[in-house]
Amino acid sequence: MASTTPRLEVPFVDLKAQHAALAGEIEPRLHEIMANAQFILGPDVARFEEEFAAYCGAAYAVGLDNGTSALELALRAFGVGPGDEVITVANSFIVSASVVSFVGATPILVDCGADDYLIDVDAIERAITPRTKAIIPVHLYGQVADMARIMALAERHGLFVLEDACQAHGATYEGRRAGSIGHAAAFSFYPSKNLGAYGDAGALTTNDGRVADRVRMLRDYGQRSKYDHQFLAYNRRLDTMQAAVLRAKLPRLDEWNVARRAHADRYRALLAGTGAVMPEQVREPGGHVYHLFVVRHPDRDGIQRALTERGIQSGRHYPIPIHRQQAFDFLGLEEGQFPNAERVARAGLSLPMYPELTEEQIAYVCDTIRDYLNG
Repeated sequence: MASTTPRLEVPFVDLKAQHAALAGEIEPRLHEIMANAQFILGPDVARFEEEFAAYCGAAYAVGLDNGTSALELALRAFGVGPGDEVITVANSFIVSASVVSFVGATPILVDCGADDYLIDVDAIERAITPRTKAIIPVHLYGQVADMARIMALAERHGLFVLEDACQAHGATYEGRRAGSIGHAAAFSFYPSKNLGAYGDAGALTTNDGRVADRVRMLRDYGQRSKYDHQFLAYNRRLDTMQAAVLRAKLPRLDEWNVARRAHADRYRALLAGTGAVMPEQVREPGGHVYHLFVVRHPDRDGIQRALTERGIQSGRHYPIPIHRQQAFDFLGLEEGQFPNAERVARAGLSLPMYPELTEEQIAYVCDTIRDYLNG
């Protein structure tokens, strides 16, 4: 049945709308950096680190070039290397596991929960061996994993916990923000994140001063001071211009997350009864920050085609779980080992989600899905 609703264009993420609202504040900051030629580790980097650490409730933040570096350098700071194992979840972006290989350790994958898609804590416990050195819980889609159980498990076994908080800027768990709960946490500020830069950027947060100091050196050629190199390391620094952009955006993050939660509630109300499985908020009210709003339906591909025909962008996040990626064939994992991860990979569809999304646009998305499913 053809829809009679007037056609709208609904982007998956609208970065232009966000920049238009902030341009008057951000552009003078960038011009000031250019005028002062403070391009590398300029004052905005240290100021952003202080502000982001305070926002997360962590003692330290270290600005980096991207979230991948934050994960990798945290592992290096923990001393993870060849012969070690690191447990993480099969349904995530590949980097959650590839950083383990980058440091010479072995990623040990486990399944996610059937409804919340977060790492299965019971599966973590079953996967621990004498070689296990760390756990990387992924706060997927903007919801914090069950960190109380994970931290208790880690303490019993003497393990490090590295939060993959790359989708969880501002998310909370038992009153604490993501980034302040584990031994360290990694954030990505990719432009489409809840807190996004105007290019690649990332940060590590921690309450351990030794970890923070080590990562500061790891990001800057292993230098303790200029030309005093304690060990070999790469250049993984946060760019000053990106730090300035992030400083302008950070005070608005909570407001934007409130808007995302309101959008999620509206999606749930309008899609009720369609057969689409909605993401569950299994932790505290208001803790989820909905970096993505992922629904599950057996006719995912047909729904996506219908959305595209009506000018609505959507996404398939992680349609190939990590254990089925050719890059990880060496782990010898088989299809069917992680059924929950495979289920969401086959049927998950990410709907448009960003603070500037309008009620009209959400209604249009939901009407399109209903029209398609009703034939």
